[in-house]
Amino acid sequence: MLTMTPTAAEAVKQIVARVPQAEDGGVRIRDTGTDTGFELSVTADPEPQDTIVVTDGARVFLDETAAHVLDDRVLDAELADDGSMRFALGTQA
Repeated sequence: MLTMTPTAAEAVKQIVARVPQAEDGGVRIRDTGTDTGFELSVTADPEPQDTIVVTDGARVFLDETAAHVLDDRVLDAELADDGSMRFALGTQA
């Protein structure tokens, strides 16, 4: 199952906090089915078939395909020079 680093968990919580309608929600990762890979969005609730990953209170919802593809991955985040947050996927050790 996808795991999150503490840095990624904090980034997810900060992003969700910026969306009042999703105060208790999370970030949803959806496989786009294209070469662009995955789409991230903030949502108040997971879809019924989503896998829910919770780390330190941060919630990530994975659609069925993303849950399968990201099963052995770690979600990490870093602050870019321009102040934006960038997510990266690594392989679990």
